Amino acid sequence: MCWTSASELGRAFARGTTSPVEAVEQALQRAERLQPLFNFMVLIDRDGALAAARAAAARWRKHEPLSPLDGVPTSIKDTTAVKGWPTRYGSHATDETPAAEDAAVTARLRAAGMVFIGKSTTPEFGWKALTDSPLQGTTRSPWNPNHSPGGSSGGASSMTAAGVNPFNHGNDGGGSIRIPAAHTGLVGLKPSYGRIPQYPADSPFADVISQGVLARSVLDTALALNAMAGPDPRDWRSLPAEDRDYTIGLDGGVRGWRLGLSLDFGHVKADPEVRALVEAAARRFEALGAHVEDVGPLIAPLKEPFEALWSGSFGVRLRQIPTQLHGKLDPGFRALAEQGLSVTLADYARAYEAKSKLARDMALWHQTYDLLLAPVTPTAAPPVDTLYNSDAFPRWTKGAPYTLPFNLTGAPAASMPAGLTQAGLPVGLQIVGPPRADHRVLQAMRAYESACGWSWPQERVLKTLAGLQSSA
Repeated sequence: MCWTSASELGRAFARGTTSPVEAVEQALQRAERLQPLFNFMVLIDRDGALAAARAAAARWRKHEPLSPLDGVPTSIKDTTAVKGWPTRYGSHATDETPAAEDAAVTARLRAAGMVFIGKSTTPEFGWKALTDSPLQGTTRSPWNPNHSPGGSSGGASSMTAAGVNPFNHGNDGGGSIRIPAAHTGLVGLKPSYGRIPQYPADSPFADVISQGVLARSVLDTALALNAMAGPDPRDWRSLPAEDRDYTIGLDGGVRGWRLGLSLDFGHVKADPEVRALVEAAARRFEALGAHVEDVGPLIAPLKEPFEALWSGSFGVRLRQIPTQLHGKLDPGFRALAEQGLSVTLADYARAYEAKSKLARDMALWHQTYDLLLAPVTPTAAPPVDTLYNSDAFPRWTKGAPYTLPFNLTGAPAASMPAGLTQAGLPVGLQIVGPPRADHRVLQAMRAYESACGWSWPQERVLKTLAGLQSSA
C-alpha cells in the first residue's frame, strides 16, 4: 500500500476496500524500518498519526471526507511549523520548544484531512542542495545510499522514493523541491510565488520561497496543490484565489504549444550524459504535437548580480543566532553567512534590481514561448560526502544554476524524470511556465508523464532496498 498513489488511496477509502488506519500503519512501519538506512525523518509521531487516521476513517464511513486526500499519510519538512512539534531546522542553534500554531501550509494540509506521520530532514536552515546537518546527520538516497537525495527537501524526496507514502511536503527557495525530485526520479512542482501562503514568513528568504510537495505522480501533485493553494490574510504576498481545480484539464495536452529548450542558458556546463538525457526528454514533446526550439543563451551567470542577496540573507540569519552557538553551525553555512555580514544596503538593492529585471525579461520571453525546457541540475546526484559550495562543487555553477532563476522570477517550475545515467542515477527535466501559469505547467507535466514511457521504477528501488536491508 505504501507504493499506492494518493488518488488511488482516496478511491479505496471511498469504496471501503481499505482504510486510512491501514494506510497510515503501513507508512509508519515502513518509515520506522527504513529510517536507520536513510535517515529521512527527525520525528515520527506514531500515536498522533494513528489517532488522526482513526478520525479520517470515521469520516469516510459517514461519507463525509474533508477532501480526496483525507486520511492519506504525509510528512512536513523540518523548516515548517507543526503545532505541538519543535522546528529544529537541522541546527543546534534551535531548541525543542514546540510550535504554538501550524504554519499556513501545514494548516491547509491538516484541513484536507492529511495525516502527519512526522517531520523530514533538511540541511541546516535549508541552506544547500544536499541534505546533511550538524544536528541530524546525513540523509541518503534509496537509489544509492552513497549518493545524496538532493536538498534542501532531501528527507521528503528520500521518503517518497523509498515508498513510505505517496508524497511529502517540501519548500523551494533555490531549487529545494526540484533538485531532490530530479535526484530521486520524482515529480516536483515549485508553484508560482504566492500561490501557497507563507505564514509565518520569518525566513530571510521569504521573497523567493514556495511551498509544495515531492510526489510520484502529476495527479497527486495537482491534488496537493488544490489543498494548499489560496490566499491567507496573514501573508500579504499570497495570490488571490483561483476558481480552479488543478486536476481538471490535466489531460488537455500540448498540441500546438511553442516550447523553448536551453541546455546551458549560455554558460552552465552540464555533464554530457545529463545534456543528452534532457534533450531526448524535451524532444518527446514533439511527438505530442508541440514545437520544440533550441533557444540557446538565455540567462546570464547568476553569481555577480545575486551573491549579495544570498549571502546577505544568510548573514541576517547568523545575526539571529547567539554568538556562543556559532561554533556548532555547519561550517559551510557559517562561512557563507559571515561573508554576508559585509553586504551593504547598496549591494542588496542592486541585487533586487537585477531580480526585477530578470523577472521582466522572462515574462517578455514567455510572450513568444509557452514553456521553457531545461535541465534541473548539471549533474546527477552527488556523493553524500560532497563538500557543498567548495571549489569542487560551487553552488552557482553546480548547485543550483538551472533552478535558482525561477525563484527569483517567481514563475512556476517543475522537475520531471528524464531517465537514468549509466550509473543508474535519475536526471530531471525542468519545465518552466509564465508567471502564475501553474495549470499550464501541470498540463505539460501530465502530457509528458503519459507519453514518455517513464513509470515509477519501483522494482529497481525495491531491489536496492532489499540488498540494504539484508546486509543490515
